[in-house]
Amino acid sequence: MSGVDGGWQPHPDTTENQADLLRVEPGRVVGLGAICDLGPQRLGDPRAQSFSVSEFVTMEDGRRVILHRDRGFTIGWRSSGELSSGDLPGHQTLESLTRDVLNVVLPDDDECTEDHPWSWLADLARGRGLSVTAEDLRGLPYEVLVTDEVREGLA
Repeated sequence: MSGVDGGWQPHPDTTENQADLLRVEPGRVVGLGAICDLGPQRLGDPRAQSFSVSEFVTMEDGRRVILHRDRGFTIGWRSSGELSSGDLPGHQTLESLTRDVLNVVLPDDDECTEDHPWSWLADLARGRGLSVTAEDLRGLPYEVLVTDEVREGLA
């Protein structure tokens, strides 16, 4: 994906190449979600933590098939001292990070008519060899997963 595609843009710090998302064995899609992981540390800024966000579909057999890896966000905070990598500001909670993840997967502009990029995600899924429509995705449960590394930073 290059530039703007239907109101969505890659996170500027993304290092992933969409071309490495290959076709998968077909199956029935039963869920949809996002994974939040620690992103690359910004050089020279110890008071910020970046996060990467991927969206996936869950298959009936339990597989999670990544649809894209090009989203993310950064949280900055004021501190008189430096925090070690992975330390998150005290006001961050699992709930606030979940809200941030849900916000980052939404359209970037007001020109998009969908409340979530269902059509785009369905196109990505079909590109991976899955038979699913935007309407199918719209009716599925959506879950947000947070990696252990992010959870440890919250502790």
